[in-house]
Amino acid sequence: MANHFSAVKRARQTTKRTEDNRSNTSRLRTALRKLRETMATGDSKAANEAFGSTVSMIDKAVKKGVIHKNTGSRYKSRLSARVAAVKK
Repeated sequence: MANHFSAVKRARQTTKRTEDNRSNTSRLRTALRKLRETMATGDSKAANEAFGSTVSMIDKAVKKGVIHKNTGSRYKSRLSARVAAVKK
């Protein structure tokens, strides 16, 4: 256990940040998994709706620093191509 006040505060901050980061990462992964499951069904309309919400989650993850900006762009690009392929 930390002995100094500043160390106690740092431990408290680390705990909160870790919790927030885990929550945001989990939320992103859930959105990606749901989109992939929707695409697997072959329903293009449902895939498009899920794609919109997933892109929003990716953007939020980038904004919160969960993933890098380029990683988010790569995810969106690849998912967009896969959603487009579902339409055919």
